[in-house]
Amino acid sequence: MKPSASHISDSAIDRRDLVKVSAAAAAGAIATGLGPPAAAQEAKIEEAKIEEAKIEEAKIEAQEHWATKGAVRLYLYRKHRIAGQASKPVLFLVHGSTFSSRGSYDLLVPGLTGYSAMDHFAGLGYDVWTMDHEGYGFSSRTGGNSGIQTGVEDLKAALPVVERLTGKSSVLMFGESSGAIRAGAFAMVEPARVERLVLHAFTYTGENAPEIERRRKQADFYRANPRRPFGMAQVQNIFDRDVAGKADPALVKALADFELQFGDSVPSGTYLDMALNMPMVDPRRLTCPVCLVRPEHDGNASDEELYRFFRALAAKDKSFVFVQSMTHGGGMIGSHRHRLWHIIQGFLTCPPAPAA
Repeated sequence: MKPSASHISDSAIDRRDLVKVSAAAAAGAIATGLGPPAAAQEAKIEEAKIEEAKIEEAKIEAQEHWATKGAVRLYLYRKHRIAGQASKPVLFLVHGSTFSSRGSYDLLVPGLTGYSAMDHFAGLGYDVWTMDHEGYGFSSRTGGNSGIQTGVEDLKAALPVVERLTGKSSVLMFGESSGAIRAGAFAMVEPARVERLVLHAFTYTGENAPEIERRRKQADFYRANPRRPFGMAQVQNIFDRDVAGKADPALVKALADFELQFGDSVPSGTYLDMALNMPMVDPRRLTCPVCLVRPEHDGNASDEELYRFFRALAAKDKSFVFVQSMTHGGGMIGSHRHRLWHIIQGFLTCPPAPAA
């Protein structure tokens, strides 16, 4: 599946055409002397022009780009408003262990709307980027297991492409699950690249975390196999393993359909890292503002480890948000997505502290 160079919703096109027809009709009425007085008709034309300008500004363009990491080709995906401010803040979204970038952040659910985080934040004025890490989605399939450090190297390769096309040398960064570990590890080694960092459904040590304990028991399998099985059962399990029955079946099916185009396996490296190699992010080395978002039901971490991580953060501009009823799988595309989007927007737009 590939996006066109410019993606515009059908409803936006229809509405724009309607505005043009209305403006033309008003202009014709003035020319023929029919209809209300000329001044009223001119006002109507002007209103139509303003409405058309608003529609033009709201159009969101999708673009594909590529980064290279040696022989590995890495797929980058961008969405932003065509019009609007010349210099938009860049928001980079980092995906997790199982789903690719577009499945995570730009999913289309047949018959439903409002699942695309990329559309949402592009509509708010962000220049939104994401990428498929090595072995995921449209990026190169290799013999590696695409662990956390591989993801850090992927981000190192991707950010210069973003800078070349946007003029921005640093970004606002969001990561969820193992994507949060990737994002945090990247921010440690490339602090100048990350302005503000949101870590959602993050794992610090995995102590007393049921899902991480399960992975530790499977460590030999992950060590021996660079890829692990993937199918409808794995998709359903991610949504149900903390609290069952929370996910819309249409969402689960749409996500499985999208991801299965890439095959019946996904890299196992992040699962192995989370089982044996934690912690991989040192909070004392995160100097940018950090927002830590903790779902109430999340077997990938314990409250205690995250409190300890939060207290140790070098940054004093930091937030810890505990989200009632949210599950690990209910983040950017789950039933609590609008709450999470609200949390992210609030953190990203928080005014800086006044000078002392």
